[in-house]
Amino acid sequence: MMKYFLNRTWIGALLLWLAVFPPLGVRASPPGAEPGTRFFFVQITDTHFGERDHLERTRKLVEQINRLPIEIACVVHTGDIFADNITDAGVRDAGLGVLRRLKAPLHFLPGNHDILRKDLEKTAAAYTRSVGPLLHAIEYHGVVFILAYTEPLALGFALDGYEPLRELEAALARSSGKPIILFHHRPAVDDYYEFAQSPAWDGPGRAALEKLLTAHDVKAVITGHFHRDELHWVDGRPVFAAPPVAAYWGRQAGFRLYEYRDGRLGYRTIYLPE
Repeated sequence: MMKYFLNRTWIGALLLWLAVFPPLGVRASPPGAEPGTRFFFVQITDTHFGERDHLERTRKLVEQINRLPIEIACVVHTGDIFADNITDAGVRDAGLGVLRRLKAPLHFLPGNHDILRKDLEKTAAAYTRSVGPLLHAIEYHGVVFILAYTEPLALGFALDGYEPLRELEAALARSSGKPIILFHHRPAVDDYYEFAQSPAWDGPGRAALEKLLTAHDVKAVITGHFHRDELHWVDGRPVFAAPPVAAYWGRQAGFRLYEYRDGRLGYRTIYLPE
């Protein structure tokens, strides 16, 4: 009887220990999402419509995404939809028309070649009128996706009527208690371009963004802009930079298929056959 009591006591203690301190590789589901949360979504980026064969490359990618043998929650375009020509109605309508053939819900955010610093008012108005808001949040399976235009914060300029840090902070606060994935265009990490390293963000803006994300349950950051396939870590948080659709620098067109599972992201980069 004493042996049975000790075994039962030790088993109970072990189960309590494992509940509080799970083994490496085991992680509880995040608050706000159901245990066992798993779903897929797609990212495309840097289509740069209006130049080269980018419209045709995008058309083929759309067909490939529509043929995926798994259900995807949505498709997110992380900016540089256009090539400095958002006010050209022909280019704009043709590009958006191809993207809207996607069967899954489609969401956008602007990049530096969509809203232009040299013509902020006009291009920002064209974007919000024809594409969508500069910052918005959507929710899939208990996970909040925040899509934000962060170029003013990254490069230290002002856009009348839009304060990215304040609006992002408000969106994060509204999502409190739920896991969050932030999507924006330019990664807040150092760039490595033509064999030289340089900051992609203005120093104060980068520090302000990092402080804000650390204060909230942001599981990952997903970006474009670099036209390369990269993974960075900032304060233990993955920052993904996806390859482009556009052909610059001899790039092969591709998209990302992400899998969210219990608070973690994995991905596959799927390239368009050449």
